[in-house]
Amino acid sequence: MLEDLLKAADASDVVDAPPFISGTWGGEGPPLEHTGPYLRRTVSRATTSTTAEIDTALQQAGRYAEQVASLAPAARAQILETASRTASAHRERLARLLALELGKPLKDSRTEIDRVASTFAVCAAEARRIDGENLPVAGWNTGIGNTALTYRAPAGVALAITPFNAPANLLAHKLGASFAAGNTTLVKSPPQAPAASAAVVAVLLESGMPHQAVQLLHGGGEVGAALCAGDEVSVISFTGSAATGAAVARAAGAKRLALELGGNAATIVCEDADAESAAALCARNGYSNSGQSCISVQRVYVHRSRFDPFLDAFTAAVDVLVVGDPLDEDTDVGSMVDEDAAERVVRWSKEAAGLGARVIRGGTRDGATAAPTIIADPPAHASVVVHEVFGALVAVIPFDDFDTVLDACNASRYGLQAGLFTHDITRILTAWRRLQVGGLIVNGSSNYRLGHVPFGGVKDSGFGREAPRWLIDDYTVVKTLMLRGLSVWGEHRELPKENT
Repeated sequence: MLEDLLKAADASDVVDAPPFISGTWGGEGPPLEHTGPYLRRTVSRATTSTTAEIDTALQQAGRYAEQVASLAPAARAQILETASRTASAHRERLARLLALELGKPLKDSRTEIDRVASTFAVCAAEARRIDGENLPVAGWNTGIGNTALTYRAPAGVALAITPFNAPANLLAHKLGASFAAGNTTLVKSPPQAPAASAAVVAVLLESGMPHQAVQLLHGGGEVGAALCAGDEVSVISFTGSAATGAAVARAAGAKRLALELGGNAATIVCEDADAESAAALCARNGYSNSGQSCISVQRVYVHRSRFDPFLDAFTAAVDVLVVGDPLDEDTDVGSMVDEDAAERVVRWSKEAAGLGARVIRGGTRDGATAAPTIIADPPAHASVVVHEVFGALVAVIPFDDFDTVLDACNASRYGLQAGLFTHDITRILTAWRRLQVGGLIVNGSSNYRLGHVPFGGVKDSGFGREAPRWLIDDYTVVKTLMLRGLSVWGEHRELPKENT
């Protein structure tokens, strides 16, 4: 299947991406066609999973769970290591598939495939580290004479629901960590990226993952809701909007959840920072993947004394970004996921201008391609400040007082990551303590991420941490063994008295 997917992408043909259920590629549901946002034609085709297919997938996942759990961690690790090498070997072809399906420039698509390979390697390493504890029960009087042991057991059936903006890498995180933990996994792909999702599953299957370990289904929210409600599902990992995350939680009921939701990331540039270097970094990162990242640079608060130099340098750096064909090697900014998403950037730019902000660059679109947009000094109640843009737009806002700017950052309902440019350790520690975010990037913009470091948010940005080691915590349950009357710690409450 992997070769079929990649061969079609090589030829720029429509890529057929069937579901994978009960060890077989193919589905009988209604067609699900996706239009490439740059090419403006059908680029991938799948089938929407039927009620019968959903039921079969759930039943088979439940039936296979014990078999998959019996596979030793070393065997899981070896498969994941092979998958890492397989992804690297097909790097160029997989990147082309992403560019065709999502309008993501080859530069960004290659980076995503590199992250897939790295993620599988990290998942393999974490599979080898899964362990348990010998608990110090004899440290309390009630535990004397006993031994208590724990180990992390597979949860059973995991459900992975992935977004369109990084469909390959985020699926690698969810599916790779779930398999590392010993689970069987149901995957619900995003409607905008069925082919990319199928390719990741195919990479794992061709690397030795047993078919019992994964089922792939396509469709929209109705398919996701049916899977979430399945009694067979033990744990759900979802990445997407806050509204959809709430719907997932309602459909799931009393199941374990790891939710990585929206963001409205802020980056602070203090007066002691190198404004020009910070501007270059924010410009380079603010429009990667057309800003379609939950930690994309959206709000940049710059100390008023450095505001003009920063804005000038930022604008100059944006002006040299190449916008266009995602398959062109020189392209820096491709298309957004669809025309509605690009129109949101245009609409919110106009709203900001009506509220007194300056539109320095952009505020226009060509189809689904939004021009890199810079909004200077929007008011605090503008949509580009309050809401998640998830697009090719960065707002640059002056500030005067450090405590006040921390409050401005925290005013958002989201709290995923923030960036801070300063050399003042007091400010760094203060921001780390006070900012209501899951992660703070110092001397970097908000959208820096390492795949083996915990990643997740607070408030409406969700809960749980999406990195293999921490996902494995979500994908496993702690099982305790109590040995009464058997102790490795010592059994006496006091030593017997000696006769003298």
